Amino acid sequence: MKKIVFAFFFGLSAMLTYAQLKTPEWVQNATIYEVNVRQFTPEGTFSAFEKHLPRLKNMGVDIIWLMPIHPIGELNRKGSLGSYYAVRDYRGINPEFGSHDDFAHLVDAAHQLGMKVIIDWVANHTSPDAVWIEEGKLDWYTLDSMGKVQPTLGTDWWDVADLNYDNADLRNEMIACMEYWVRDFDIDGYRCDVAGWVPMDFWNAARASLDQIKPVFMLAEAEGKELHSAFEMTYGWEFHHIMNEIAKGEKNAADVIAFYEKTKLPTGAFHMNFTSNHDENSWNGTEMERMGEARFALAVLAATIEGMPLVYNGQETSLDRRLKFFDKDSINWDKMDLVDFYSGLLHLHQSNEALHVGLEQTEPRFLSTKDQKEVLVFERKAGENRVLVLLNLSNSTQKVKVTDVMQGTFKNLFEGEKVVLKTNQSIMLKPWGYIVYEQ
Repeated sequence: MKKIVFAFFFGLSAMLTYAQLKTPEWVQNATIYEVNVRQFTPEGTFSAFEKHLPRLKNMGVDIIWLMPIHPIGELNRKGSLGSYYAVRDYRGINPEFGSHDDFAHLVDAAHQLGMKVIIDWVANHTSPDAVWIEEGKLDWYTLDSMGKVQPTLGTDWWDVADLNYDNADLRNEMIACMEYWVRDFDIDGYRCDVAGWVPMDFWNAARASLDQIKPVFMLAEAEGKELHSAFEMTYGWEFHHIMNEIAKGEKNAADVIAFYEKTKLPTGAFHMNFTSNHDENSWNGTEMERMGEARFALAVLAATIEGMPLVYNGQETSLDRRLKFFDKDSINWDKMDLVDFYSGLLHLHQSNEALHVGLEQTEPRFLSTKDQKEVLVFERKAGENRVLVLLNLSNSTQKVKVTDVMQGTFKNLFEGEKVVLKTNQSIMLKPWGYIVYEQ
C-alpha cells in the first residue's frame, strides 16, 4: 500500500513549483560540507568537531551537514557501533556524540561564525527497537503477515524497520519531531535520507510546517523534478555517475553536454554536485579508486557546472581510504594538502554571481564542440560576472583554441594572475588538466 500511496502523490507533487518555497536568501551563494561526527576526530564528539569550525569557515564552507545525530538501535545492529541511519529516537542525541546541550552549543558556535547547520533526517525507517515500537505503535510500521515489523522491501537493511505513511498519526509525529530541532535548537534545515521512498505529500506538509517556524533549507537524497515542491536541492546522482564513467574513459565531454541539454529542473531548483560523500566513500570507493588522476578536473567540474558544490570531510586532506561505516575509524588530518584547492573553488562559488543558485541561477553555456570529445569548455555568466572553465577530460595533452566568445581579461583562479585571452590563441591542457578563469 505504501508504494501505491507514493505513486499517487508523486504525480500530484510534480504539478507544484519550487517558487512556492520560502528559500532563505543565504542559500544562493552557499557551499556545503558533510560531517561524519563519529569519524571526524579521535573523540568523535560534537565538542571536538566544534573546534574545526573556524578552519572550515576560512576554507569557504557555509553549510555544515551533520550525518544523523540520533541514538542508534541495538537490535540487529551492524558492526560494533551500528548504522547512523538506524534511528531509535528522533528527539534523542547519540550519546557517542555528547548531549543535547553539546549539540546546542555547536549550532550556536556555527551561527556565530555565520555558518548554517542542517542535520540528516531518516524518515523512511527506524531501528527495530525504536521507542515507537516499545510504546506499541506497531500500526506506524509496515508489518509482515505475522504482524511483525520488517525492513524496507528490496534492501539488505535488516537493522531497520520500515514506516507506514498510510498512518496519519505517524505523519503528525514525524513532522512534530522535525519541528522540535528547528524550534528548540535553531537548526537551519535537513538533508533527507532516501527522500524518494517517502510520500511526496508528506514532504510538502513537513516543509510548510517548518517554514512557519523559520524559512529552512531542504536537501533530498534523491533526484527528480517532483521533489522540488519541498526541496531546494536534490542530489546530482546521474551527473556523478557520468563523472565516474568519464574517469574510466567510458564517457566524455559530449556526454556532459548531452546531460545538460536534456536536464531541465524547475525554475530556481538545483543539484548538489560532488566527487565523494559518505555513501560513495564507504561503499563504492575513494576518489582515488573511482576517479584516479581525473579527480581534480572532475572536482572543478562539479563545483562550477551548476548547483551547489559539496565537500566530504577529509577530501581536503586527500582521504585515501574507505571509512568504516559501523565502527570507529578516525580521519587522519596530517596532510591537509588540498585546503587551497577546495578553498579556491568554494570561495569562487561564494563570490561570483555567475555560480549562484536559486531563482537567478544561470545555465552553463558550452563553448566546446562535440567533435572534440576530450575537451570541455563552458562559461557561466550573470551580468558583468563571468566564469570560464577549460577541462581536459582525457589522459593525454589537449589543445584549446580561444574563440571570440572566450576572449577578454580574466583572473586565473588557481594561479592568481590576470590573463588576457585573444581570439585564435592556443592553450595547452596537460592530461586531466583544468583552468578556471573569472571576471
